[in-house]
Amino acid sequence: MDPEPTNNNNTASASGNPKDESNLKPPSKDPKKKDDKKDEDLSEEDLALKQQLELYVERAQDADQGLQKVALESMRQEIRTSTSSMTSVPKPLKFLRPHYGTLKAYYDTMPDSDLKKLLADILSVLALTMSAEGDRESLKYRLLGSEGDIGSWGHEYVRNLAGEIAQEYSKRVNEEANVDDLIELVEQIVAFHMKHNAEPEAVDLLMEVEFLDLLVKHVDKTNYKRTCLYLTSSARYLPGPDDMSVLDIAYTIYKKFEEFPSALQIALYLDNMQHVKEIFTSCPDLLRKKQFCYILARQGLSFELDEEMCADDEDREALQEIINNTKLSEGYLTLARDIEVMEPKSPEDIYKAHLLDGRASAGASVDSARQNLAATFVNAFVNAGFGQDKLMTVTSEASSGGSSNWLFKNKDHGKASAAASLGMIDLWDVDTGLAQLDKYFHSNDNHVIAGALLGVGIVNCGIKNDCDPALALLADYLDKEDSFVRIGAITGLGFAYAGTQNEQIRDKLTPILGDPKAPLDVIAFTAIALGLVYVGSCNEEVAQAIIFALMDRSESDLGEPLTRLLPLGLGLLYLGKQDSVEATAEVSKTFNEKIRKYCDMTLMSCAYAGTGNVLKVQHFLGQCAQHFEKGETFQGPAVLGIAMVAMAEELGLDMAIRSLEHLLQYGEQNIRKAVPLALGLLCISNPKVHVMDTLSRLSHDADTEVAMAAVISLGLIGAGTNNARIAGMLRNLSSYYYKEANLLFCVRIAQGFVHMGKGLMTLAPYHSERFLLSPTALAGLVVLLHASLDMKAIILGKYHYVLYFVVLAMQPRMLLTVDENLKPLSVPVRVGQAVDVVGQAGRPKTITGFQTHSTPVLLAAGDRAELATEKYLPLSPILEGFVILKENPDYREEA
Repeated sequence: MDPEPTNNNNTASASGNPKDESNLKPPSKDPKKKDDKKDEDLSEEDLALKQQLELYVERAQDADQGLQKVALESMRQEIRTSTSSMTSVPKPLKFLRPHYGTLKAYYDTMPDSDLKKLLADILSVLALTMSAEGDRESLKYRLLGSEGDIGSWGHEYVRNLAGEIAQEYSKRVNEEANVDDLIELVEQIVAFHMKHNAEPEAVDLLMEVEFLDLLVKHVDKTNYKRTCLYLTSSARYLPGPDDMSVLDIAYTIYKKFEEFPSALQIALYLDNMQHVKEIFTSCPDLLRKKQFCYILARQGLSFELDEEMCADDEDREALQEIINNTKLSEGYLTLARDIEVMEPKSPEDIYKAHLLDGRASAGASVDSARQNLAATFVNAFVNAGFGQDKLMTVTSEASSGGSSNWLFKNKDHGKASAAASLGMIDLWDVDTGLAQLDKYFHSNDNHVIAGALLGVGIVNCGIKNDCDPALALLADYLDKEDSFVRIGAITGLGFAYAGTQNEQIRDKLTPILGDPKAPLDVIAFTAIALGLVYVGSCNEEVAQAIIFALMDRSESDLGEPLTRLLPLGLGLLYLGKQDSVEATAEVSKTFNEKIRKYCDMTLMSCAYAGTGNVLKVQHFLGQCAQHFEKGETFQGPAVLGIAMVAMAEELGLDMAIRSLEHLLQYGEQNIRKAVPLALGLLCISNPKVHVMDTLSRLSHDADTEVAMAAVISLGLIGAGTNNARIAGMLRNLSSYYYKEANLLFCVRIAQGFVHMGKGLMTLAPYHSERFLLSPTALAGLVVLLHASLDMKAIILGKYHYVLYFVVLAMQPRMLLTVDENLKPLSVPVRVGQAVDVVGQAGRPKTITGFQTHSTPVLLAAGDRAELATEKYLPLSPILEGFVILKENPDYREEA
């Protein structure tokens, strides 16, 4: 053992966190005996080295320059050979500690010469373990020393220097001093880091000195992927506008190395259509362009290709067809056939009443309008996209009277949801859906017509068609007398053209907002429909129309639950657009005080949705912490706001879940009923066990509204997963609440959500490994959640078709591989839990606990897939949705 008072555990050097100055002074010459004792404990080699170094120190101060030079050269040699690895403090540095002060003092007396620079280099390295914190001596002597190769002193030295540069840079910027010499040094360090697989450290240093542009010339084929992965991951934790500039650099690097699919995803994240066009124009390969189109279609963008992006007319049409999502239904049914779930299911197959004790199943056989309405929704969600079911599409011979029978088992407005459910069953298959809905247009019952109009919107949701069937069919019904029919047509247009920013729709719908005769519910749904069509567009004309409609409302109207959909329609225009909402938020402060605060919270929560902005989460928590005598409605959107902002990344998401637990304990009823909905949004289609338990507890809450919200959220977190545990909970709840019609209705809806698309769907608005957020999907969910804040008035009243807003978020959770002719191609893939490999050394495995299946396969939340064969190469780095495979030219069959 070495009893010296130096860093035996060497932490100081490793973290660049030196001890204080007191024990670094050169020892006084008096206690000779103590010194001898120390020397006895050293091995012979170490003792020789120590004496050698002490001799060098003396010689370095010699008057003879020749001797000086030899001594300094030898000292440098000793330090260099020992600093290559920094697992412990290198011996030369340890033995030179006592002489650091002496050498510093001598350095100050030396005349300027090459020798002085040589000594400065040595002092710079010694300062690594010696200088006091905050002195930045290592950097000081480095700048005074020779310009030699920086890496020859070892990694730890470079790392320490980088830390000191960052501090010095911010100090100089504050003093407005010149930083050119620092930037020169930064260039050397970045080049060194990039050569030695330390990309994250290079990026961090460049971020500190605000010079990220330097990165582009230092990346090469071997390290650009790791560099960009680090850039895109760190962007989530940076304040604006830094996050955008970091992603811009990543985009530039990807484009430089022709990694176009990744560049496209960054362009979509930045919502920069100019970048998207650049990618199409700079990529010559048609097959890769087809893959880009699949990525655009999944994001739900309406994007028109022009001649510049694709010169050949036929090719352009083929590409446009992919963007329009026309093949989605075909792909989804391919998946369903492969998994063998084509058989239609009835609501009874979902309820599984036979598993319960007698009392609940006895209640289930009674035909009540409310129960039939619930069955309508369950049937629609479970058979969504399959084109066949046991209630609506059965032929009349098979059952007495056929489908119209089921339609008329629903009362009044219930018929609207029943007719619309046909649109859900034929989801994405426009031709079949329109043919089946056609018969309802000739009905004498306005509710049935309203439902058929809504059904047309649902069938067209996410699918774009050149001949615009939805607009042609629905436009004629916008001015009908019956407000139910009008709402059906308006909402149908909202579904069919969500995110398209279609001007025809704007011209048709904005006049309704200004119509003094239009009833409140028509105006509310018009605002929502416009919000969906222009989601995230910051369109000023639409915003003005909604603001004027809000200002025109009377006192009595402002108290109505439906009025709250107007601020939501306004908020959707700014979804995820952050600061762009400021002007509108200022205007909202002039509204009537009944709705002013509500409007402010809704606008803020929408504008910062999916940004992970911590300050906004704190702002919403602050709003929820206020206690009022009478329940304030604005706290509901504030609670949802926490979830909307924090859903951006896993860390913030977990923290938000913890914060929501506190709100449950301390909040009033109006906050508590919003908490389950916020949890539902945070874990949508991702049944986390602890959230499931919280919601299960709340589903038995004494307050009915809290219980209803919790039940619906149980459905949301399990949406499309067939999760057995949630299904069991809901079955038990259906027996527990068998006498309470409203709660039982919510339980049924939740059961429909859990078995949505027979377990092949997801409602998660995030895709591409949780990187991209689909604005239309989030918009649909937010409308549903806002409507659920007042269940009794909206969902349990006559506006139950609000439940169909989830259609905007419904997507197959599949990986479907296709060949070069876009025909399904079955290949083996490994599917496992995704592992975060950002900044890890070497080539770590990106998935864990995988199983090998052949495509098409289902992907659960947090799953990632990779090809298990080298015969094909995927054209997209992220295996989700439709992925085109091309044959690997270098592949050789193994004999």
